Amino acid sequence: MKSDPVQKTVFVAMSGGVDSSVVAGLIKDAGYNTVGVTMCFNITHPNSDRPSCCGIEGIADAKRAAEILGIPHYVFNFAADINDYIIDNFTNEYLSGRTPNPCVRCNQHLKFGTLYTKVKAMGAQYIATGHYGKIEFDAGRGGHVLKKALDPKKDQSYFLYSMKKETLPSVLFPLGGMTKAEVRGLAHKFGLNTADKPESQDICFVPKEGYKKFLEERVGKEAMKPGPFVDEGGQVVGEHKGLAYYTVGQRDKLGLALGHPVYVYKMDRQSNTVYVGNASKLFSKGFIAGQVNWLSMEIPQTTLEVTARIRYNSPEVKANVTPLADGRVRVEFAEPQKSATPGQSAVFYDGDVVLAGAIIDEAVDN
Repeated sequence: MKSDPVQKTVFVAMSGGVDSSVVAGLIKDAGYNTVGVTMCFNITHPNSDRPSCCGIEGIADAKRAAEILGIPHYVFNFAADINDYIIDNFTNEYLSGRTPNPCVRCNQHLKFGTLYTKVKAMGAQYIATGHYGKIEFDAGRGGHVLKKALDPKKDQSYFLYSMKKETLPSVLFPLGGMTKAEVRGLAHKFGLNTADKPESQDICFVPKEGYKKFLEERVGKEAMKPGPFVDEGGQVVGEHKGLAYYTVGQRDKLGLALGHPVYVYKMDRQSNTVYVGNASKLFSKGFIAGQVNWLSMEIPQTTLEVTARIRYNSPEVKANVTPLADGRVRVEFAEPQKSATPGQSAVFYDGDVVLAGAIIDEAVDN
């Protein structure tokens, strides 16, 4: 955390969860002029047994936490923003046979996009959130960099790579050096109403019934166009229900009885085809990725050695990243990897520093 609180104003993004509530307490204790702010999306899940951030319950919990801490609290309605930047993209990606990561886009376009711009216009010197990551000045790299959190089980750097480089000096992640147990302890110390609150669900606009039900209600089942299942030999082996019902690597609920297990290894929107094959078809030597964000470095002029993570819960693997003329990158693994999935984020690290990230477009084998 910055050590110059005098006359500095920090807006804390408060979701109504324990993490962001503790951040507000820490910021106030550090002597900053602290203001709580919650993004409202008008999202409710009446049948859910898990809390949703930024819904009615989240707003009420954030407001109460702010009252306990004695700080002002504002609510901003970003319903149009989440629809335009997150939900529309989420829907279109699945209908195209890709698997999106809405949390990455939320950080990019809402928390460190629309919200960041709004609070800066209101006089904030910093915005603080409950993310588990670190932002530090790196003299060797000539600027601020994003780093992994201390606790690998809570590290959220994978979801934060899409931040704009110029925002890093104005963002605070006070929880980056803490464990969840320590955060819970601080919540009790501050007397917060959120101290024992369960974790929120991962995707705030998707109910517990899952994303498929959400898509059906949003676009209608008629938008889910059936098409052929094609095996690795080019033979049609069945009919799928629509690209949005499947993801790369899926084995269950395919409705195929071929006498041996098969997996979805590719989907083609133009021909509306789902390709299935044995497990070996899931492995690739690399991938092409677009929408690249070089966060903690400038665009390299030559191939870069990194460790890459192609899913949030996957281990990092050694890889080479080569910038392409069209702004995308070509990534080659040191060893073939499973399920490089179009639409998912790939994040590139140098030790604990997040160098960059991108969206996977296609797996490649040469």
